[in-house]
Amino acid sequence: MSMNNQGRPTRPAEDSAASPAFATSTGNRALMLEEALIFEIGDANRTGVDLPEAPKAASRLGGLERKSAIGLPGLSEQETVRHYTRLSRQNYAIDLGLFPLGSCTMKHNPRLNEKMARLPGFADIHPLQPIHTVQGALAVIDELGDWLIKLTGMAGVAMSPKAGAHGELCGILAIRSALEARGDKRSVILVPESAHGTNPATAAFVGYQVEDIPAKPDGRVDVDALKARLGPDVAGVMITNPNTCGLFERDLKIISDAVHEAGGFVYCDGANFNAVVGKVRPGDLGVDAMHINLHKTFSTPHGGGGPGSGPVVFSDALAPFAPLPFVERSEDGKLALIEEESMEDHHASSFGRMVAFHGQMGMFTRALTYILSHGADGLLQVAEDAVLNANYVLRSLEDVLDAPFGAAGPCMHEALFSDNGLADGFSTLDIAKGLIDEGFHPMTVYFPLVVHGAMLVEPTETESKAALNQFIGAMRSVALRAKQGDPSLHSAPHFAPRRRLDETLAARKPVLVWTEPVAEQAEAAE
Repeated sequence: MSMNNQGRPTRPAEDSAASPAFATSTGNRALMLEEALIFEIGDANRTGVDLPEAPKAASRLGGLERKSAIGLPGLSEQETVRHYTRLSRQNYAIDLGLFPLGSCTMKHNPRLNEKMARLPGFADIHPLQPIHTVQGALAVIDELGDWLIKLTGMAGVAMSPKAGAHGELCGILAIRSALEARGDKRSVILVPESAHGTNPATAAFVGYQVEDIPAKPDGRVDVDALKARLGPDVAGVMITNPNTCGLFERDLKIISDAVHEAGGFVYCDGANFNAVVGKVRPGDLGVDAMHINLHKTFSTPHGGGGPGSGPVVFSDALAPFAPLPFVERSEDGKLALIEEESMEDHHASSFGRMVAFHGQMGMFTRALTYILSHGADGLLQVAEDAVLNANYVLRSLEDVLDAPFGAAGPCMHEALFSDNGLADGFSTLDIAKGLIDEGFHPMTVYFPLVVHGAMLVEPTETESKAALNQFIGAMRSVALRAKQGDPSLHSAPHFAPRRRLDETLAARKPVLVWTEPVAEQAEAAE
């Protein structure tokens, strides 16, 4: 099978020559279906349905009417269903197999969560409904927030942030507000090099200068370097724990005490809370603010860029500055949203509002269902099994792949490898592409940046030993081929709908708009 200039599989020339009636090849091979673009299936001059002529009526668009046809292709219902079903078969999903993306917590999503999120009163409500008609929904938000406070040992929570990075923004804004309230203008946020990349981006977005803190050889924060940098210009530190190397920051309490003594605050990136939920309360370690990715720890689908949810928990020192709105229960048991109108009486120090409404209702419902299904003992087992699975992967592969922090003690939720030791000319990308041919989505690659050619694997707690063994076997096979210099890895994947792309060109010059084919087109494929 050859490839055309879009990287698509095509039939050999003799196929069409032998059968002139079928000169236009589909490119299909068995169950690997080659799917045309929707614009190539239909055209704008026909429609898949018959509709009567629209009656003439006066326009209410105030001069904003379209001046030309929209240009979308007309498809029948059958053509539409088949098109999107065929596309879905080219996706990899957690419902197909282990999804090893590190720092992503791609765990199984219990169907009970989905059932609860679709119940009337949760799935069909509107954020502008009268408060007395959404008491059940507000109760879900209130109870989930109470669980998050208990699990983290904190004093308050903001439920409205929509994702992890949005939660980081919420926490840093609260820190800035607390400093301003005491007349303390500080300009620097310290970020260890083992932190998530969104941490320095968030601090810079708020207007702080960002300074890096190095790691020690064991992959953890250099506490002495951090203490040496503390001073009256440091607003706080943003630390990821467990960090992006999959390691627990054992000195976090020492770090927190030093930062507090210097007048700053501690923000903890809680994206990796799945590894410590039920085991460690960040509040006990001196954390002042931490976002929690509900779509990670508490199992809600987060593919395709969303939806997400990143509630932020706060210490006593920062809780007064948390954003609006929030749910409050009155003495008669009724729930209400505290917003700008009642801010002065209930939450005068709030830094204000981050979002139009009050959060992701579907994510709240799924997360609370997950928590209630597991209970306190079940959440503890979640962390223990996640750590057990990650260490099983680490120790099962460290003889064929370099594990830069393998001697630093047990890892937490994810196992980190590098491309050190591969044959000359072979890299992490070859292993990632080879893994596709083995039937798996690749792990996270080239992250964290502190490790050259990083490969980050997070199996989560929901994978069985049999599933882990299957993945480990695939990784061992590809790693051995890379160590032995198997040239076929350079052109992998061979069994995917598309061959290997020029990823730099595909990222910098993506073709996002369909146009009629012309003789010369930019090529992103080999």
